[in-house]
Amino acid sequence: MDIIANFIDGQYQAPCQQQYIDNIEPATGQVYGQIPDSGDDDVELAVAAARKALPAWQLMPLEQRADYLIAIAQEIERRIDELAMAETIDNGKPISLAREVDIPRAASNFKFFAHACSQFASESHAMAGNAINYTLRQPVGIVGCISPWNLPLYLFTWKIAPALAAGNCVIAKPSEVTPKTAALLGEICQKVGLPNGVLNILHGTGAMVGQAICQHEEVKAISFTGGTSTGAAIAQLLAPKFKKLSLELGGKNPALIFADCDFDSTLEQVFRASFANQGQICLCASRLYIERPIYEKFKQALIAKAQALQVSDPLLETSKMGALVSKAHLQKVLSYIAAAKSEGGVVLTGGEQIQLSGRCQQGYFLQATIIENLANNARCNQEEIFGPVITLQPFDNDQEALTLANDSQYGLAATVWTNHLARAHQLAENLNTGIVWINCWLLRDLRTPFGGMNHSGLGREGGVEAMRFFTESKNVCVKY
Repeated sequence: MDIIANFIDGQYQAPCQQQYIDNIEPATGQVYGQIPDSGDDDVELAVAAARKALPAWQLMPLEQRADYLIAIAQEIERRIDELAMAETIDNGKPISLAREVDIPRAASNFKFFAHACSQFASESHAMAGNAINYTLRQPVGIVGCISPWNLPLYLFTWKIAPALAAGNCVIAKPSEVTPKTAALLGEICQKVGLPNGVLNILHGTGAMVGQAICQHEEVKAISFTGGTSTGAAIAQLLAPKFKKLSLELGGKNPALIFADCDFDSTLEQVFRASFANQGQICLCASRLYIERPIYEKFKQALIAKAQALQVSDPLLETSKMGALVSKAHLQKVLSYIAAAKSEGGVVLTGGEQIQLSGRCQQGYFLQATIIENLANNARCNQEEIFGPVITLQPFDNDQEALTLANDSQYGLAATVWTNHLARAHQLAENLNTGIVWINCWLLRDLRTPFGGMNHSGLGREGGVEAMRFFTESKNVCVKY
């Protein structure tokens, strides 16, 4: 039995109340470990550790802070196989995906912000021979970083790295569903000698330890990635406290596929955008709008690829489709497929739970699912499913495609697939999403702002946007 501990003040500690939560491997459905069910007392210990560490960390030269971040990145790279194995067991994703994408990206996050902090410049404004104003950008102080289960280490470090680079001390909470790589990050911090208390990692539920982090008076900012309903609850909780808040929430992302696209390349990339990580990426395309002249051809090609996509044990090197993250999440996704059928939808392929043999016979596996014949206001076209389920609809012209795409409460990302340059730019300007990819998907430059509109979030992460969130701007006016 793998018993995880909290990481507080540079040391691993059992939860104050000695309460634990079972950790279940989604590929087997079996309990393989336990994690702390932390609460207020554990948060108090973490805040005390951060409070003690903060003055020295804030005053540390940028170059020295950056050295720590680089060292963490290098240690992640050294332990990539161990971390990938831990993430696959925890999450159910194919191990090749964890090893080739998710864990390397976690290392890249630390490397990027190690360099970004030295380039984070402030500005000055001269007042015509009278005075000069200059801006100081100072660390917020103690900040809370709360991350989801779908990309456990990737998104955990996406928050922690800029917070540390800016000179803050961090209270971080990973998802209770996927805690293992976050726990291992504590070991890495010990190995590189990160000062005690600079990063504290608490495990447990959002309702208990997550809320306690958000409510603590000394935690001055919260960066949260997760579901829209949880984000709304956090916003309501924090509004009277006037804390800085960044929310990266759900998505219901459209893909606009035009007849003039590069058919074969588009098919490959749209299929990946639909089903990567079992569709459990907030950026996955879930609503596919296909121009009518190629609708049938594209549909049949998608069906063939979905039927050829073999669901298998995620620990196999050949696995391309693993398990959904939990039994509860599997049931949620299945309920949406049932809802689609009740609303007149036609399941073209998939839609059924799969029972594998051997060690995975009790795992949470689902076929890649494609549905058509749904109205745009159907639940499966309006609500985030977060699983291997996509819907198809034809369109006849650019305006119809844009109208269908924008008919959503979400606004995270969209993709446009066309060789018509003017059309691509016009659609990009008018799509109500924070990110638009043209003839590509998930091609990320870490310098660019990341985030969504409407119910997809509040604020932006990435590059200078992240550094700004984790600092407070102060104007200094000097008269001469």
